[in-house]
Amino acid sequence: MKLSYNTAYPSIEDLRSKAKQRIPKFAFEYLDGGCNEDVNLEKNTRELRNIELKPHYLKPFEKIRLETALFGHIYSAPFGIAPVGLQGLIWPQSPQILAKAAMQANIPFILSTVTTASIEEIAAITEGKCWYQLYHPAEEHITEDIIRRLEVAGIDVLVLLCDVPSFGFRPRDIRNGLAMPPRMTIANMLQIVTRPDWAIQTLVNGIPQFATMKPYMPKGMSMKQLGLFMNRTFSGRLNEEKIDRIRQRWKGKLILKGVATVEDTAIAHRLGVDGIIVSNHGGRQLDAGESSVHSLIPIVEKYKGKLSIMLDSGLRSGPDVARALAAGAEFVFLGRSFMYGVGALGKNGGDHTIGLIKTQLQQIMEQVNCSRIEDLPEHLVKTSLAKL
Repeated sequence: MKLSYNTAYPSIEDLRSKAKQRIPKFAFEYLDGGCNEDVNLEKNTRELRNIELKPHYLKPFEKIRLETALFGHIYSAPFGIAPVGLQGLIWPQSPQILAKAAMQANIPFILSTVTTASIEEIAAITEGKCWYQLYHPAEEHITEDIIRRLEVAGIDVLVLLCDVPSFGFRPRDIRNGLAMPPRMTIANMLQIVTRPDWAIQTLVNGIPQFATMKPYMPKGMSMKQLGLFMNRTFSGRLNEEKIDRIRQRWKGKLILKGVATVEDTAIAHRLGVDGIIVSNHGGRQLDAGESSVHSLIPIVEKYKGKLSIMLDSGLRSGPDVARALAAGAEFVFLGRSFMYGVGALGKNGGDHTIGLIKTQLQQIMEQVNCSRIEDLPEHLVKTSLAKL
């Protein structure tokens, strides 16, 4: 397997450092931060990295295969690109860059309702092979129209977000004017001046907008009116009745994202959901909650084989992917790592980050002598789970 990446940036931390130099502080902190005191943000990665793998050095060695079957498709790796809001604010055209990279690499890209590229544009880039994450709107007619647009665009995987019943309390965003309603401060404008590459790219590509939501927005809104519109539109809390209604309406694969308990997994299974993504929204919603991998363990114990169990939040690298798969996740998603890549390397950031993570994952599998992704749980040091 021939993999490639820019050797000047051989780690995700290298990409993060470079991105921090190129992105205005208010945009970088929106990407990089969690909520409240960042306890769960830090805990997500720390507890995942407590998981240990054991090598089987003397067993016969076979060719490493990263291919992974999921929902009737064979992906080239067991990871995809997680949905991130306001991507074009972090780096211009980043959802388009990442969708193209994902398509070329044959991994899934999840488009967020609140990012800066439309359903139609990303569907065209990915030939309908992207996934779509729905922030459940309060108004049913918007939900219905979005589902109609997904069907017309040929998208087959719909991800329902359940872990944002309220907007997370994020002190950095409040200080930087990125809370709702948003505001542009003098400090923000000064930060833009010191990041000329970002400023020029933003000038060329235009001010980022909520592209998917644009048809539903009144024209000529001020920033304050935009904030009130978004607050009102996404005040709808997901519940069993709403999931069941969408399950009956949607003929494709239905995923519930943000599941953190066995109890919610039981509801998802009963309602006929095809899979779940165990997640705590990257540590951006509930600082007092469990890490995502801590939530994963009991869910895998009870529901493995009954529906597809995936994971996001806290994963940054190839070794993190291996740890999560060994702990029982069937597939994983990374968000910040890919945004660091685009922030650091622009249009080359998606390809680089995919190649880097695949290279790291392949090295781990070669080291522990595991030829297939589905065999990674056999290399789990089970006592390491007690450290979570």
